[in-house]
Amino acid sequence: MKKSSNEKIDINRITPDADYGLTDKQVEKYKKNGWSNETVKPPVRTAKEIVAENIFTYFNLIFLILTLLLCLVNSFRNLTFLPIIIANIFIGIIQELRAKKVVDKLTMLNVPQAMVVRNGEVKQVNAEDLVLDDIVIFKTGNQILADSEIVSGEVLVNESLLTGESDEIPKKPGDKLMSGSFIIAGKCRARLTAVGRDSYISKLTLEAKKMKNVERSEMIQDLDILVKFVGVALVPIGIVLFIQGIFINHESLHDNITSMVAAVLGMIPEGLYLLTSVALAVSSMRLAKKKVLLHDMKSIETLARVDVLCVDKTGTITENKMKVEKIKAIDIENRDTFEELLAKFVYAMDESNNTMKAIRNYCKQTSKVIASEIIPFTSKNKYSGAVFENDAYILGAPEFVLREDFPLYQDDINEDTKKGYRVLVFGKALDGFMDKKVTGKVIPIGYVLITNPIRKEAPATFNYFKEQGVEVKVISGDNPQTVSEISKKAKIENADLYIDATKLETKEELAEAVKNYNIFGRVTPTQKREIIRILKEQGRTVAMTGDGVNDVLALKDADCSIAMASGSDAAVYSSQVVLLESNFSCMPDVVLEGRRVVNNIQRSASLFLVKNIFSFFLSMLAVILSFTYPLKPAQVSLIGMFTIGIPAFFLALQPNKEKIEGRFLSNILLRAFPVGITDVIVVEMMVLLASMFEIKYADYSTASTILLSIVGLIVLYKTCKPFNVLRVTVYVGCILGLIGSCVFLPWLFGITLPSKECIVLLILIAITINTLLSFTTKIVNLVRNGFIKIRNKIKNILNN
Repeated sequence: MKKSSNEKIDINRITPDADYGLTDKQVEKYKKNGWSNETVKPPVRTAKEIVAENIFTYFNLIFLILTLLLCLVNSFRNLTFLPIIIANIFIGIIQELRAKKVVDKLTMLNVPQAMVVRNGEVKQVNAEDLVLDDIVIFKTGNQILADSEIVSGEVLVNESLLTGESDEIPKKPGDKLMSGSFIIAGKCRARLTAVGRDSYISKLTLEAKKMKNVERSEMIQDLDILVKFVGVALVPIGIVLFIQGIFINHESLHDNITSMVAAVLGMIPEGLYLLTSVALAVSSMRLAKKKVLLHDMKSIETLARVDVLCVDKTGTITENKMKVEKIKAIDIENRDTFEELLAKFVYAMDESNNTMKAIRNYCKQTSKVIASEIIPFTSKNKYSGAVFENDAYILGAPEFVLREDFPLYQDDINEDTKKGYRVLVFGKALDGFMDKKVTGKVIPIGYVLITNPIRKEAPATFNYFKEQGVEVKVISGDNPQTVSEISKKAKIENADLYIDATKLETKEELAEAVKNYNIFGRVTPTQKREIIRILKEQGRTVAMTGDGVNDVLALKDADCSIAMASGSDAAVYSSQVVLLESNFSCMPDVVLEGRRVVNNIQRSASLFLVKNIFSFFLSMLAVILSFTYPLKPAQVSLIGMFTIGIPAFFLALQPNKEKIEGRFLSNILLRAFPVGITDVIVVEMMVLLASMFEIKYADYSTASTILLSIVGLIVLYKTCKPFNVLRVTVYVGCILGLIGSCVFLPWLFGITLPSKECIVLLILIAITINTLLSFTTKIVNLVRNGFIKIRNKIKNILNN
């Protein structure tokens, strides 16, 4: 029987041969004893947790208490909110479980895999099928899946995802590899020394699970603030209303509890969290169907706010494959010698490099000569090298290979870069290599001209971003002129304005370039990261797409990181969004989905907040002025159902392309506050006039319900704009639903036919609603603008 990770038992360790690895029998023994690489999963909710989190909430407890109080006084008619709450719970559970099922299936397509040596054969297995002491092959772009020790080969490793440091660390036989780090260059075989929960990355994940303050989106944080405030405020207000009703207003227990329940009910944003969770769940399903995997829900909101998109050339603008168009010997008579030396060089190098694969396909020679020393390509050096007996050869970017001699060959090279070719120089390093670096003179032998096919969908995609006001910046390690030519073909705006990042020596120069240029060439991984940081310091919301190990640092620092699944393991595992089909054309859909969700949740949240603001302030007035809360629970449910709940859920799933501006909380408060205050004014006018004309509670309670419904429908009308078939249907349906409930179910919602005096007052107050709404909106905007001016003055004083 297989042991769980908590049931591991000691076994005799094996030190397998690097070329043979473990046998199947040894692997089974390790698995049987619990030594497999069952990694600790990041915090993802189980089905049981989803059900529990939807049922056992603070507000559901409040609803339960309110239900018991109404049952206590036999006010069963006012339990109309109960079916809505139960329906909300079931809708939330069903939608989130559906989303989980879809995303789980998609996640299975993106399971980490590794090349392992077993029984003398190399085969690919899922990361979780690895066992202790397995011999695993790691090469450029791979992420280390479990702690290990190198037994053969040499690699350069980046541990920035673990330590924050971006140094390239050389590792040779006997050195340790930490899980979570990734290979920048080279190839090695390593024996796994710690797997599953014992690995370094799993221990970090366990620590992350213990942390209470997990990073959450601005929208969720703001909703938490609202909910906590309401949750704290409604209990004391409810208690005070109850005490006042009994001891000051001398109400009966029945009337007192029903009015108190109505006040508390109005303050609870019962559908707001449900709306948000359902909208996010539906979004994750929509994106999953487009083969887009979200590693966290926060990325949906971030995508909605993106105003600058940074992309790498290879794998994003172009396809993730290369083709050698031709080779050019500097001395034409030596072309055959050049091709022979080039073939000898590339067949000695590691095949994991796409450039080497393309050159191998072109040379079509299979003879392999063993090099005495290999210098793997890195994004920092931008060249690779090999030593054969006494001769050292180098292949890479012209500026980095030729260095001070580059101007001598620049005109020839520029002719090809202007045509969009990526030009590599192949040469002989006269003094060889010192510490993996070329130091002496390089005699160029010839050029290798490489092309990357532009993705067919790239021009249309970049045109979309231009229309949406999203600035595109291309950040590449290739020659800036080549990047510019390819960017022009992809229809990227201002593609003719390019700069060579090797000339940007200070952060100030880089910051100035970020303001003025959209095309960057010869960018190092560290500079990519710095560009992202500068953009964020400038107040931009940055998305970064990439697929290589040189993109990882920038991906890690971007507000939203997007990786192509066909790219390196390191890029895929460090990104928040993964395009599983590496289809860049789905990027507009991804951004649109984010905008749709946040815009619609903002609109719908403002509808919910109106009721909360109104009920809170009216309850405070009821306490101060000692009058009975003028609504019944059933009436609050009626208004909430047709002016908030039903339309909010339909509107939350509608298309919405508007760019997101401002903070979530301030946006919904600005929309909701004037309406909430208008509600308070019209209802308070009704209460005061009813008191003057001695109108019965039942009459002015019905009149208040009608007034609030009118305000709600006016706001809903503005929220539904621009109208389409669905929105017209929802709006008309809500009007008919309200009228139908009042006409056919008056007993259920406490609706009575008001007296003539009450009807006259109702009409007079209703006439003022539009004027009051305009007035309160202007006042709120004046206060907001005044606050902004004061805040800016304080900032200027502090800065000076």
